Amino acid sequence: MDLQSRWLAILGKLRVNRSQGPAPHKPLLLLILLEMIENGDLQSRVLKLTPELAFRFSQFGIIVAHRRTQRMDIRLPFFHLSSDTIWNTFSKSGIPSLDPKSTQYVEINEEFYLLAQDSAFRSKARAVLIQSYFEPSEQIALASLVNISISDVSNANTAVYETEASYQSGRDVRFRLDIVAAYNYTCALTGYRVTTIGGASIIDAAHIHQFSASRNNDPKNGIALCKNAHWMFDQGLWSLDDDYRIIVSHDSFEEQAHNQKSLRDFQGSRIALPSNPKLWPDLQHLAWHREFKFSA
Repeated sequence: MDLQSRWLAILGKLRVNRSQGPAPHKPLLLLILLEMIENGDLQSRVLKLTPELAFRFSQFGIIVAHRRTQRMDIRLPFFHLSSDTIWNTFSKSGIPSLDPKSTQYVEINEEFYLLAQDSAFRSKARAVLIQSYFEPSEQIALASLVNISISDVSNANTAVYETEASYQSGRDVRFRLDIVAAYNYTCALTGYRVTTIGGASIIDAAHIHQFSASRNNDPKNGIALCKNAHWMFDQGLWSLDDDYRIIVSHDSFEEQAHNQKSLRDFQGSRIALPSNPKLWPDLQHLAWHREFKFSA
């Protein structure tokens, strides 16, 4: 058996709890790892346990949320993938860790890490992971999420409506991941940023041209906002001009902002934009928001 085949066999036979169907934790984390390598987000064999990684894991976990019996705690697969030779686990002090709570980073197996640099291997690895541990509807959603052909991973004879719903659930998760990461987990309006090791973030991925009207999950139709800013944006209390400067609907609301900056104080300021201009909000979507949502 060649090296690639041996590792694909390992990925297809992970040690997972099968009492209620194959537990999804390990394969989900490995799908995230492959995506990070593909996007250039992981430049070495060292993978740290961070709130940002936990957020990714929590979003991938939405695909299996209907199972309701699986606790989606990233610390469990982060530690237990060591039993599959995927990586070695370490505590903060750099000594091998013995339990999930003490594990702060891992060192990926060198063979696996080098193989994962190859796009063809990543495609095969994704297909093995998705086919081996997930239900038909989950396979469709995950294929949509990681941008691979559904036919590569699913032979399911699902109903058309179920296929479409599963596909859309994957695209919804993709939208949130892309938007929140593009803005560095930070509110474009306020500059506020909070993430937790439990995978929570105060930041939402807000649609500019509302999804119910546009059916548009392109990142250029999104903006990262904290929950208050998101609600006010959807209510039309503020919008953006074509220079990405904030315009406030001064006469349509009352506010008090003890010990913090009020919405009116943001008038004329430019929002924080992604470092990649290709992900900046599309001006046509902003025009829609000003016309149909903003209370001038």
